[in-house]
Amino acid sequence: MPIGRLHHLIIDSPDPPTEARFWSAVLGDPITYADEDFVVVSANTATSGLAFQSATELTPPTWPEPTVPQQMHLDVMVDDQVTAGEKVLALGARRLPGDHVYADPAGHPFCLIRRPAWAPPVN
Repeated sequence: MPIGRLHHLIIDSPDPPTEARFWSAVLGDPITYADEDFVVVSANTATSGLAFQSATELTPPTWPEPTVPQQMHLDVMVDDQVTAGEKVLALGARRLPGDHVYADPAGHPFCLIRRPAWAPPVN
C-alpha cells in the first residue's frame, strides 16, 4: 500500500512563467495555476504535473560536467526525436551533449526519448 501519491514535481527556476510556458508548449498541457512565484502545468486542476517555483539564485546544471549536478531531469517521450528536437529548440531549448539531450530555458537538462512500443502514439 502506498504512503502517498505524487502531487507535482517542483522545479526551481529564475523565471517560473517562462519555464511554465516552455513546458506547457512541449507537453501540450495548460498552465492551471499561476502567481508571481509559482506556476503549475498539468492536464487539469485535478491532475499532478510540473510546478515551477521562484529561485532567483539558481545555478544551472553544467551537463555533462559534474561541477553542478543535474538536480533532476525529465524524459519526454516523442514519436519522432528529430522533429521534436527542432520544435523544442524553436521554443527556447538549447542542445546539450548526448543523444537527444536538451536544456530548458532555465538550464535544466531533459531528454527526448523514442516512444516505447507499449505507449500509445503521442500525436
